[in-house]
Amino acid sequence: MKTVFTTGEAAKICKVSQQTIIRCFDSGQLKGFRVPGSRFRRIPRDQLYIFMRDNGIPTDALESGKRKILIVDDDQELVELITDALERDGRFEVRSVNNGFDAGMMVKEYHPDLIVLDVMLPDINGKEVCQRVRNDKTMDDVRVICISGMVDEDKVGELKSAGADDFLQKPFEVEKLVERICHHLDMEVVAGA
Repeated sequence: MKTVFTTGEAAKICKVSQQTIIRCFDSGQLKGFRVPGSRFRRIPRDQLYIFMRDNGIPTDALESGKRKILIVDDDQELVELITDALERDGRFEVRSVNNGFDAGMMVKEYHPDLIVLDVMLPDINGKEVCQRVRNDKTMDDVRVICISGMVDEDKVGELKSAGADDFLQKPFEVEKLVERICHHLDMEVVAGA
C-alpha cells in the first residue's frame, strides 16, 4: 500500500488534472512536502485522504488502491477469464455487465478507470457506448479498450474516432489484454501474473 504519492498519482486517484493538484498543493489546500533539492511535490496518504474528504471526492480509489475495471461483454466465459486474470493480478477491482444499457448505468455509478468493451452487444453497438462515454466530460479520464471477433480494419478506425483507446481482435490471449490494460493505466506489467 502506497504511503506517499506524486502529483500525477494524486491527480489520477482524485480524477482531476495534475495542474489542479499542483495548484491545490501550492495554495496550501493540499498538504505535502517537496523532495529536497528538487521541485518535485509529494503528498502523504493521510493528507490526500483529508483533501479528498474535505472536497467531496470519493475516497474509495484511495482506500482500495485498486484500479477499477468494467467489463462489458455478453460472453460469460470470456468475462470470467478476464475477471480471473485481473483478480489474480491483485491490483484491480472488477465489475461486469452483459449489455450496453447496464454498461451506461454502471459507468456512471462505478466510474471505472478502464472499460473492456465488446463491440457486438445484444442491445446496443459498442461504438455507441464508447461515444456516450466520450460525450460525458466527467468520463474524460476513462480508458476504453474495444474487443470483437467480427470487425473489419475500417471499423477499427471508426471505433477509435468514437473514442476507443485501443482495440483487440477476438480471440486473444487474456495476458495480452492485461498488458494493454496496464499500459493504458500507466501501470507496470507484472510478468506471470
